Amino acid sequence: MSAMVKGRKVHHAWNRKGEKDMDSKRVEAHDKPHAICVPLPVQSHIKAMLKFSKLLHQKGFHITFVNTEFNHKRFIKSNIGAGDSLDGFSDFQFQTIPDGLPPSDPNATQCFLSLCDSIAKNMLSPFSDLLTNLNNPPVTCIVSDPYMTFTITAAEKLGVPIVMLFTVSACTVMLCNELSTARDKGLIPLKDESFLTNGYLETTVDWIPGLKGIRLRDFPSFIRTTDPNNVIIKIVMEVMEKAAKASGVVIHTFDALEREVLGALSPMFPRVYAIGPLQLLLNHLPVEPLKSVGYSLWKEEDDCLQWLDSKTPNSVIYVNFGSIAVMTQQQLLEFAWGLANTNFPFLLIIRPDLVVGQSAVFPPEFLLETKERGVIATWCRQEEVLKHPAVGAFLTHCGWNSIIESLSAGVPLICCPFFGDQQTNCRYACNEWSVGIEIDNNARGMEVEKIVRELMEGENGKKIKNKVLEWKKLAEEATDPNGSSSRNLENVVNLLLSKG
Repeated sequence: MSAMVKGRKVHHAWNRKGEKDMDSKRVEAHDKPHAICVPLPVQSHIKAMLKFSKLLHQKGFHITFVNTEFNHKRFIKSNIGAGDSLDGFSDFQFQTIPDGLPPSDPNATQCFLSLCDSIAKNMLSPFSDLLTNLNNPPVTCIVSDPYMTFTITAAEKLGVPIVMLFTVSACTVMLCNELSTARDKGLIPLKDESFLTNGYLETTVDWIPGLKGIRLRDFPSFIRTTDPNNVIIKIVMEVMEKAAKASGVVIHTFDALEREVLGALSPMFPRVYAIGPLQLLLNHLPVEPLKSVGYSLWKEEDDCLQWLDSKTPNSVIYVNFGSIAVMTQQQLLEFAWGLANTNFPFLLIIRPDLVVGQSAVFPPEFLLETKERGVIATWCRQEEVLKHPAVGAFLTHCGWNSIIESLSAGVPLICCPFFGDQQTNCRYACNEWSVGIEIDNNARGMEVEKIVRELMEGENGKKIKNKVLEWKKLAEEATDPNGSSSRNLENVVNLLLSKG
């Protein structure tokens, strides 16, 4: 079903009753809509929310992006444009609220459990005060990360529509939504610790809508607990319950990638919109005045891009374990030596807090052996790296941003999940979308070497490369001006311009 908006067709979202939801009314220029955008204060969620905010800004919204004070200081320190370079943008501003946590290492990600606890207890009041003071122009809508559950209360009080932006896959959203059923069926929590190793996690779960052949081990890792009062499970259940009260939900994905599960999610929320990959949508903008505003909480090193220029196409292995995952020094060395023994050039990202309790240390013989073909950096512009023709494979922790960025660039994956939704992403990347090979994060160097070689020069690697290029094409089609993600973005704009 479609309708004309600004001279072209757009597809309608559907509500729980199966009725069309479309408000094509456009506000006058002097009544510019004002969207408050609130990410979960961690790197990957901030990045996705900021991309979405830029898209709304291009659609004519005045944007106020709400960082925590802690993260905003990191933004400025990283010289990514959240300070002086925004002076020229009267209709895109950053504001801050306190996170309620004690001071911590400014170069490290904050404790997630402490952050979630503080979100629930401390953030509603300062956020409400901020909304009261933001009246030029008046606040007309809120776009929130679902983990920032207090925003639902604030939107209800203000009487404005609120959209929740899920920065995870639709598969993960569905699994999180079914946690209460899994608990009621007695599948979680685990009966005792032996269930982690006795094969129980291989149990197939066949009752989840839109998901076939899923196993308990493919659920987000926080289900691997024996505690009936597990804090993370309780938080996620509350997140899903609150998200169902929003005016609609956006999932950073695209229809072709997760069509079946997106269809199954539609009756569970007022409106569901698949909008992504976000960067590909941004690439279609004729002019992006906010291009100077980056996304990183760490200083990005651009020397590695120049180094990539010197390498032949599809020859480099890019390795990045994301913004939160941590490992032991021994785990890191196994991966490092595995890479070294392949003789392929590699770009290895080692952020300051990657190794538990210490700085990463590489033995002199490793540095000597790889000095001509290996680069180690603390952080980089990942999307620029992935789209560089020299990159032939991406060894990743399987965070959702990394998965969808790699699909967008047509780069095959070596999937090394650690926690959270990374297990789910790994399952789908390797088994359903056929774009990667799984490796355990405790793998020995010989196994690392074997899998890298398989992906870079084996027959299976060629099949995976062809498959990821197919998904790249579908992602590009979704983000074309008449693609599904572009149409869904128009639908969300109409929703945010409505009265909720």
